[in-house]
This record gives sequence, C-alpha cells and structure tokens, in this order.
Amino acid sequence: MATIEIEGKVFEVDGDGFLSQPEIWNDEVARLIAKQDGIEELNEKHWAIIKIIRNNWEEKGMAPMIRVICQETGVRLREIYELFPLGPARGACRVAGLPKPDGCV
Repeated sequence: MATIEIEGKVFEVDGDGFLSQPEIWNDEVARLIAKQDGIEELNEKHWAIIKIIRNNWEEKGMAPMIRVICQETGVRLREIYELFPLGPARGACRVAGLPKPDGCV
C-alpha cells in the first residue's frame, strides 16, 4: 500500500492518492488533503460540498452524482471546478476522504 505524508502526518492511500481507510477522515485530514491539492483554505462552499459527498457515502456507500451536489448546495458545476481544481471526483471526493469513486479516471 502506498503512503503520502502531509505536514508530518502519514496516510495510506491507493495508487491514485485516495485514502485507503476512509474511517480515519476528519476535518483536519480534509484540510491537509486540500492543501496538498493546492487549496489553501476550505470555505463554506467547500465544506457544504464535502458534507454532502461524505454523508452520501456514509449512507449509501458511494459518492453522489454531481447533479445532486449542485442541487443540494446551489453551487454550479463550473464553480465546483473552481473550488476543487482537480474536479468533483478526483478533488472533492479525495478531500472528503472517500475511496476512489467508480468511473473516476
């Protein structure tokens, strides 16, 4: 299993950098992963998106469709890409501590 180190903390990840143990995720882990992805600070919109992704995964075992994220947060798709430069799957789901979503290339 691969690992990444961010600010002295080591995390087990898959080959694409997604957490291998999503249960260790918390707000601090989210901030660290976001920093690694080039997001200096998580604002209210970031957290709203992260919360929806995380809740959907905890309830249904998968990330929500992007359309659901947009509807529930009121954030447009273009803005999600501005907030998470790596995109909703690779960026937002990584920050939310999910395993690599199906269909994410």
